[in-house]
Amino acid sequence: MEYSTFGRHVAMDAWGVDFDLLNDASLLEKHMKAAAEKSGATVLSSQAKAFDPQGATVLVLLSESHISIHTYPEKGFAALDCYTCGYEVDPMVAIEYMLDVLKPTQAFPKVMHRGDGPIEVVQPEKQPVKSAI
Repeated sequence: MEYSTFGRHVAMDAWGVDFDLLNDASLLEKHMKAAAEKSGATVLSSQAKAFDPQGATVLVLLSESHISIHTYPEKGFAALDCYTCGYEVDPMVAIEYMLDVLKPTQAFPKVMHRGDGPIEVVQPEKQPVKSAI
């Protein structure tokens, strides 16, 4: 079987997120796994790390690649990232799921098409929250 090298990579900065949500590594891990599954990805493993005095990093390893979040609760900020290989799994579905969980006041997405020549940055089809401030 021959596999395509094509992949989609979504990077999202989310602002205005609740401190307690961004500081709960185990809850974020649960939601990140659910986000991956909603997108059709296969979860292989996950790791979550809570930092002192605050913040969290969660990495979910997928058969198709990965989804991650890094949080700064004191700033209401989360950096989300989802990369998936192939055409079957849509990383934007996972990111949108996490936006529904996080409920940011602002969110800024970038989508990259990779593995098919030069990296191409495209606008997501559905625009998430721009600003509610």
